[in-house]
Amino acid sequence: MTQPWMKNRLVQWVDYRLPMFSFMEKELIDYPTPRNLSYWWNFGSLAGIVLVIMIVTGIVLAMHYTPHVDYAFDSVERIMRDVNYGWLIRYIHTNGGSAFFIIVYIHIFRGLYYGSYKSPREILWILGVIILLCMMATAFMGYVLPWGQMSFWGATVITNLFSAVPIVGDIIVTWLWGGFTVDNPTLNRFYSLHYLMPFVIVGVVALHMISLHQHGSNNPLGIDAKGPQDKIPFHPYYTVKDMFGLCAFLTIFAGFVFFAPNFFGEPENYIPADPLVTPPHIVPEWYFLPYYAILRSITFDIWFLSAKLIGVVLMFGSILILFLVPWLDRSPVRSARYRPIYKQLFWVLVIDCLVLGWVGGNPPEGIFVVIGQIATLYYFAHFLVLLPLLSFIETPRPLPTSIAEPVLGGSGGPPAAAEQPMEKAQ
Repeated sequence: MTQPWMKNRLVQWVDYRLPMFSFMEKELIDYPTPRNLSYWWNFGSLAGIVLVIMIVTGIVLAMHYTPHVDYAFDSVERIMRDVNYGWLIRYIHTNGGSAFFIIVYIHIFRGLYYGSYKSPREILWILGVIILLCMMATAFMGYVLPWGQMSFWGATVITNLFSAVPIVGDIIVTWLWGGFTVDNPTLNRFYSLHYLMPFVIVGVVALHMISLHQHGSNNPLGIDAKGPQDKIPFHPYYTVKDMFGLCAFLTIFAGFVFFAPNFFGEPENYIPADPLVTPPHIVPEWYFLPYYAILRSITFDIWFLSAKLIGVVLMFGSILILFLVPWLDRSPVRSARYRPIYKQLFWVLVIDCLVLGWVGGNPPEGIFVVIGQIATLYYFAHFLVLLPLLSFIETPRPLPTSIAEPVLGGSGGPPAAAEQPMEKAQ
């Protein structure tokens, strides 16, 4: 349906020469969407909004930041104390990073639960994992910029991991540092890349959206829309839903910014970086803790492979394995609603990731080492063993004939009382 503003002569004149208004009408307003999307589908748009917030606040902070080891810490303090509303901009930026990861992690687990990685959406999923990798690189480099104790030692520990790579490891570390220790060249290149990477993320997000609109959104039932009765226009039905989700998010986000701005931070980072004083317990930001636990889970050498090298391989492998999920899970049924065994294993995976995060935040000693090893073993077994095995041993429940059938109260859909908490958000 043509929107009233499309009849404006100026809009028509511009659109005839640059069809951006027609594109917006087609892809943002009239875009046909499954009629049964729940609030778990809000997190994609929320991630995009938070990305914009991070870019805008980052540009403002860059205007006042000095990327030099002698002045970086003081420039951050100046932003907090002397720049008009600098404290607010910085707190929005730092808490926005945590919010971005929370939203993206929920978005990924939603995709795992409802099988959004299955054909024909494999490239959509792969682009999402690439976005996650870019986010991690951006966040790590941004964590170094305040040049506090945890910034300095976190950069030292993480970059030193590459020294475990045979033959070229030390060369890679020297290249990352720009010298023979974490110093001014390191801070300068991290600052440059931290500024650049969000725009790379924007480009990958654009490809992600193009891929999404090629075959449309998945839905809680995990079945394809079969006709007009299964679809509704994106606007106003889902724009209203997204606005409600955005208001709820901004309310919670404002609570952290104004009342608990350092909830996700480390007190050690309010101490200027000192290469001669090592913090008692070096930990990365909370969103890296599961990978940090995997890194430290291997405490023994295997043949000619050192424990450090195995830990590094497993840490990176825990992320790269997500690229293979569309081919590891061969079940023809997408949604966990109709896969009773997979549904249970999904929640075990969620708990396992939370346990890894808890272990990563504690010293690598005593019982934490054992728990970390068990949790790491299950993480890889879930993807490499259980997912392929379920394709052969699991008997899915019958699927409804269309999206409209259970939505409109017909038979074929699962009873409401049997739904898990994730599905109650519909």
